[in-house]
Amino acid sequence: MELLMNEIQDILHRTGGTWGICLEDLDKKQHWSWNEKEDFFAASIIKVPIMAAVFSAYDQGQFHLSDKIVLKREDLVGGSGILQHMTPGISLTIYDYLTLMIIQSDNTATNVLIDLVGVEKIQETMSEIGMKNSCFYNKLMTVPVKTKGRNKITAGDMAILLHKLTSGSIISQYACEQMIDIMKKQQFRDCLPEQFPEMESDIIGTKSEWEFANKTGWVTGIHHDIGVLYVGNRTMNIVVLSKDVENRLAKQTMAQIGKCIFNYLKQS
Repeated sequence: MELLMNEIQDILHRTGGTWGICLEDLDKKQHWSWNEKEDFFAASIIKVPIMAAVFSAYDQGQFHLSDKIVLKREDLVGGSGILQHMTPGISLTIYDYLTLMIIQSDNTATNVLIDLVGVEKIQETMSEIGMKNSCFYNKLMTVPVKTKGRNKITAGDMAILLHKLTSGSIISQYACEQMIDIMKKQQFRDCLPEQFPEMESDIIGTKSEWEFANKTGWVTGIHHDIGVLYVGNRTMNIVVLSKDVENRLAKQTMAQIGKCIFNYLKQS
C-alpha cells in the first residue's frame, strides 16, 4: 500500500488545495489517511448519514419503507434531483425517496426524509456511528439566515461510517446491505470512477469487473466522493474530500486517484 500512498501524495502536491483522504484495504487490514480531521462542508455527502438515520427509524418500527409520502409543493427545492420538476401530489414510498436522495442526490427527496425523521434523529445516528467531528444542522437549499452552523464532515468520520457499513455494524446487517445496494446504483460516476474500465460487455450475464457503492457531493470550490470499491475479490473503503480547488481540476484529480486505487486493487 506504500506505493499507492506515494502516488496519491504526488498527485495532491501537484494539484494544491486542501484534501482529506482515508483509505481502508479491507482484505489486508491496512489503513492510510491524509488530513483525516480537517473540517469540510458536507455538501451532499451528508445524505449518507441521513440514509442511516432513516433505516434506524425504520428498524425502531416508526414506519415501513413501503409507506408512501405525498410530495407537496412546499417540499420542492432546487439543485440536484428530478423531484423538483414533478407535479406536487404524487405519492412515493420512503424507499423511493431514499433511492432518489442517493443515486440522483435529490435535494427535495432529502428534505422530505429530514422532515420524516427529524434533525435530532440524524444527529443521534451520527453520534451512535461515532462521527464525533461531524455536524448536521440544516435541510438542503433552505438554510436559514440564523443557524447554529453548517453541515460539516471529516474524512476520518466518513471512514468510520464506511467501515461500520461494510462490517454490518450500523443498525443491522440487513440495513447495511440495503444501504450499500442503493449506493451501488449511483448515477454520478464522474469523479473517482471516471477512469475505471467500461462495464458493458457483448456477452449477456457477464459479471462486471468492478462495482462502486458511492456518494458524491459538490458545490463551488468543494468536491467529494466516498464509497466502497469492489474489484474482483478485493475491496477498499475510500473517502476523498476536497476544498479550495477549481471544480474541473478537483474532478480530474479524483479521477487520477481513483485510477491509482483501481490499479492497486487489480494488481494486488
